[in-house]
Amino acid sequence: MLRAASAHTVQYERRRPEQTLLHRLVREHLETFLAQVQARTGTGLPEFVRDEFEAFLECGILAHGFLRVRCADCAHEKLVAFSCKRRGFCPSCGARRMAESAAVLVDEVIPRVPVRQWVLSFPIGLRILFAARPELLTPVLRLIHRVIAGFLLKQAGLKRATADTGAVTLIQRFGSAANLNIHLHCLVLDGVYRRAEGEPEFQEAPAPSRDELAGLLDKIIARLMKMLTLLGYLIEEEGNVCIADMDADNPLASLQAASCTYRIALGPRAGQKVLSLRTVLGRDKTATAGLCADAHGFSLHAGVRCGTHQRKALERLCRYITRPAIANERLKKDAAGNVVLQLKSPWRDGTTHLRMTPLEFMQRLAALVPRPRLHLTRFHGVLAPNAGLGAPAQARIRPGPGTLPAVWRCVQDHRRHRGAGGDREDPHPPGPARQGPAARAGAAAAAFSGSLIPEGKNSSATALRVAHGPRLRAWGQRASKSGNSGRFRGRIVVESGESSPETA
Repeated sequence: MLRAASAHTVQYERRRPEQTLLHRLVREHLETFLAQVQARTGTGLPEFVRDEFEAFLECGILAHGFLRVRCADCAHEKLVAFSCKRRGFCPSCGARRMAESAAVLVDEVIPRVPVRQWVLSFPIGLRILFAARPELLTPVLRLIHRVIAGFLLKQAGLKRATADTGAVTLIQRFGSAANLNIHLHCLVLDGVYRRAEGEPEFQEAPAPSRDELAGLLDKIIARLMKMLTLLGYLIEEEGNVCIADMDADNPLASLQAASCTYRIALGPRAGQKVLSLRTVLGRDKTATAGLCADAHGFSLHAGVRCGTHQRKALERLCRYITRPAIANERLKKDAAGNVVLQLKSPWRDGTTHLRMTPLEFMQRLAALVPRPRLHLTRFHGVLAPNAGLGAPAQARIRPGPGTLPAVWRCVQDHRRHRGAGGDREDPHPPGPARQGPAARAGAAAAAFSGSLIPEGKNSSATALRVAHGPRLRAWGQRASKSGNSGRFRGRIVVESGESSPETA
């Protein structure tokens, strides 16, 4: 139940994913793409990748489950469709996760001290290795944090036994070209906390110079290559270092390798690079601005810093590094039916757009899907749960639950907007119904057309019925107190034809 807010701040309108180009591309070409991978490899894509595509087709569609939210004061109602909550390429779920993660990091995790962003990029060979072996990121992150923390302790003139710093690392898996590009965004406290019995004391560290940054990068490279060699993932032969043989029969590994190298994995143009469109003049490739160091395909950047009281700038930075991989606004379709992807910023050679066929674009989407149970946000040092500082000291460092900005807390005064679009309308995806997961998504949305008639006044479980077309009932039901207390689950039952219950 909703209570009307005292002041109108933002107007909610239900999104319509079935009208976006990304949803239409996946809906129309998913079956062909899966058949293409099956014919080429004989095994097909892993189940978690197929589940990602199918869940995306159901995300935001009322026919696949929704909540009916009712105001206790004016009886105004909203229908909120369930989302897929996936981490691959869904723009809506990625944007919501971006806003929530940034608010939590700023309000509850990162203390009110200066924060510097350290960005580490890897050569293409290691990107392919980390995509195939994501478990390697854990020791890699441990190594990188130890090098940066040691540098900050040296800058502050303290030892590791008496002080420590903290960091939050976001593992970003994509580039602006929707390609697979695993790199690390580390938000490191720009200083150290001195261990003391009373109030922990923060001591700022001087900013690194470009020479010091280059030395840090050389140390990270040397330790990283040594670790991967000892683990057996790198092989030294006649003074050259190469990656050990990986599973070449894995269809996802071939898609990931092609995406990392900006190439096409399947189809008539397999092995070729994606077509690029250059609309601006190129830049000097040797120009490097700010605190940045490059060596052997690695890149370390530390030029972005947020001061103690720059919390809004810090939240913008957190939103930037947790943003979704795909933006609907940058996707277009040309007259020939090809997908045109606009880059976030022009490349050094002047490239501003990439052009792909729909099936080539589907290959990139599949490569972006992370493996299940792979944590993409890691905490280090004094910000880690097992920091070893004790509960009192940990509570003094971390700010704790704070008050979120009004744009996320305040509920709109919907009594002023009773006729707002998206309240009662139902999606009408174009195109005839087909077989398969993409066809089921379109058919379910089409079956949900018609006016909704309330079927009861029970606030805990409200049912809605479609006035015409196949009888379709959907209801939101509060979960039991054991488990997800206060959350809702929904189910859809089609009473004519094949019964297909869905749980969200």
